[in-house]
Amino acid sequence: MTHATGTFEITLTPTGHAPDPSLGSLALAKTYHGGLEATAKGEMLSAGNPASGNAGYVAIERITGTLDGRAGSFALMQLGTMTAGSAPSMTILIAPGSGTGALEGISGTMAIVREGGKHSYVLEYTLG
Repeated sequence: MTHATGTFEITLTPTGHAPDPSLGSLALAKTYHGGLEATAKGEMLSAGNPASGNAGYVAIERITGTLDGRAGSFALMQLGTMTAGSAPSMTILIAPGSGTGALEGISGTMAIVREGGKHSYVLEYTLG
């Protein structure tokens, strides 16, 4: 596995087209820095009651740019949960078959760290 690390900024905007009034729908836009120099666009669906500490979301984002100098794109799939009294859980996988250009065949996982209002990432990947 190869590791890429860095920071990112994210902007979330309501889409206004949730499939049901009890679901949240947000467009996401990110800018990645570090080993991954890229931009991303995607969408998130959420359910639950975040104010009570109980909620979940799923998201897909397409990342386009360079990863350790290789140009192309790939998609990330995210699953996040929070349960009152427990630490939040997040799983982020590179979507199989989503790599393009010099990133064709990419697979792996991403971890996100939030500290002091800032976001950073660790991307573990293989190209095959």
